[in-house]
Amino acid sequence: MFDPEIAWQALTSRDPRFDGVFFVGVTSTGIYCRPICPVKAPQQKNCLFFSSAEAAEKAHFRPCLRCRPELAPGNAPVDQPHRLAERLIQRIEEGMLEQHQGLEEIAAEFGVSLRQLRRIVQQELGVSPLELKQTRRMLLAKQLLTETSLPVTEVAYASGFSSLRRFNDVFQARYRMTPGALRKRTVVVSTRAQPGDSATLRLSYRPPYDWESMLAFLQSHLMKEVEAVQDGCWRRTVALGRCRGWISVSHLPQKNALQLEFSVSLTPVLPVLLRRLRDLFDLNAQPQLIAARLGQDPLLAPGLARNPGLRVPGAFDAFELGVRAIIGQQVTVKAATTVSSRFAAAFGEPCETPFADLTRYAPQPARVASLTVDDVAPLGIVSARSRAIIAFAQACAGETLRFNATQSPETVMKQLVALPGIGPWTAHYIAMRALRWPDAFPKEDIAIRNNLGGLKPAEAEARSQLWRPWRSYAVMHIWENLAAAKPKKGA
Repeated sequence: MFDPEIAWQALTSRDPRFDGVFFVGVTSTGIYCRPICPVKAPQQKNCLFFSSAEAAEKAHFRPCLRCRPELAPGNAPVDQPHRLAERLIQRIEEGMLEQHQGLEEIAAEFGVSLRQLRRIVQQELGVSPLELKQTRRMLLAKQLLTETSLPVTEVAYASGFSSLRRFNDVFQARYRMTPGALRKRTVVVSTRAQPGDSATLRLSYRPPYDWESMLAFLQSHLMKEVEAVQDGCWRRTVALGRCRGWISVSHLPQKNALQLEFSVSLTPVLPVLLRRLRDLFDLNAQPQLIAARLGQDPLLAPGLARNPGLRVPGAFDAFELGVRAIIGQQVTVKAATTVSSRFAAAFGEPCETPFADLTRYAPQPARVASLTVDDVAPLGIVSARSRAIIAFAQACAGETLRFNATQSPETVMKQLVALPGIGPWTAHYIAMRALRWPDAFPKEDIAIRNNLGGLKPAEAEARSQLWRPWRSYAVMHIWENLAAAKPKKGA
């Protein structure tokens, strides 16, 4: 629960910085909204405030059809209890892909008891793990019913329900209307999906958002045939579980959102797909909070003013990013992009898409793990890095190295540096992008150290303490500021 007076002031101001930070339940209507809802503000006496959509729904409020709470940006956690709760949420979503949904198994992966898991989620989010799971399914279902013309049966399965009957029963009980009734009350933005067609969804963020810098970064790091940037859109091929398809992401600045177009073949894995895209585009960041911290440093303040809303690009696939990071050791971004594209062409599975520049899926761990140095080195990758890539792939394929939410960034980085050919810089770079760790700091980076006055790594580490816990964002601002002056080193 939030302080009612503070939350009321934020609600009446409709300040977008509070979007996703809290939700308001209106007792006179039984509806809960985002603080930016365009409807007339209710009377203060009729308002209850909640820190999550799950808590509002547990209190028997139903989501507003105007402001649509399922579109609210996430509240990026920084302290350990919140981080653990967020990782638990992520693991539950990952389990939907792996058919590994038992709470006991998930708790064991985190090294906690089922009782501890329930306590953490209840304490941080105000709901039980099962209620959390149910609410996230329902909010995704509501978004699919509202924004797409996917058949209700497909919506049910895409949202994680095992049967249409169960979906209808839960939907009726939760929202006091059938899925069909909700669809009739909303305007669907796409035509009816047919095999081979696509559907669209919106992914909201908390403004400001520096889309131009994000797109430029992704374009400069493309793995050709797997990814492409054209006409302000980023596209790629997707292989998740047994599902294959493609996605295209563009910007809707007037909506403070990105628009995702996806092939309907990916509908069964939508929860995982959406999670990966929110991570890739750093949609859960709180730019005002980050800027307030980093802006205390005169070195970073000018860059913050020039590039408000600069995000840390994540990774759609952690293995793919790790290979790219190894290839990019001690070479320019352009050289790393050239070699990684050769790597994809050599070892990625060919495919067909509606786009001429998307013709291949990214190489998979099992395929790369079976390679030899003689297979990899001819692509222009020195033997030491070839061995590092193969060892990395074998660790991923054998699941001794895992990038799912059960592993803390600190643990994964220790495992990475234990592999041949992977040092602290590469480990921090992977943590920054693939693990979405906001406090990563590759202190060995020569561009960063030069920007700090030629400091040694230990001195740069000490200098960076002012930026915690947002050092990954400080790194992005330094790289952005230096982009025009010097070629970047690394992936």
